[in-house]
Amino acid sequence: MGEKIIFKVGEATVFAREGQFTDAMPEVLIGDVSGPVGHAFANMMGQSIGHTRMFVIRACNHLVRPATLIVPKVTLKDSANVNLFGGVVQAATADAVVDCIAEDILPKDQVNDLCIVSLVWIDPRCVKDPNLDRKDMYRTNYEATKLAISRAMKGEPTIDQLLQERKTVMHDSYDPKTGEWA
Repeated sequence: MGEKIIFKVGEATVFAREGQFTDAMPEVLIGDVSGPVGHAFANMMGQSIGHTRMFVIRACNHLVRPATLIVPKVTLKDSANVNLFGGVVQAATADAVVDCIAEDILPKDQVNDLCIVSLVWIDPRCVKDPNLDRKDMYRTNYEATKLAISRAMKGEPTIDQLLQERKTVMHDSYDPKTGEWA
């Protein structure tokens, strides 16, 4: 068994194809079930209106390992949004977690000792879009979840990267020169 994983964080953004609102931006927290991540995981088991939390399953009776909980970043106001969250996004997250085990991004020998909390984004415009491309929503969530988990496990970006890019990388939604939305 490898080193005990206490607290790892990662995030990633994968953009939708042209004309879609299916950008994915998961933020993941990975850690041992007996540590702070496990305690947070257990405390998140209760429901709150509009913020349905779900275990990640690949299919009925196929809970992924490590146990993973998806939590929406926005209020899910209706069953159509909950269905996207518990359908496309849950499926993409499940496949990404299992593939992270298969590709040795997550340690197979610790799958029952770890848990993952994944905060996920669903653009409220998706449910109203008659041309919603669920395959693109799956793609973005799958790729972003896998990348976020990989970054968490590698500790990326490193502090050296952050310091080196301090003046060249800017927030995507804020222009420091104008103070406006970028």
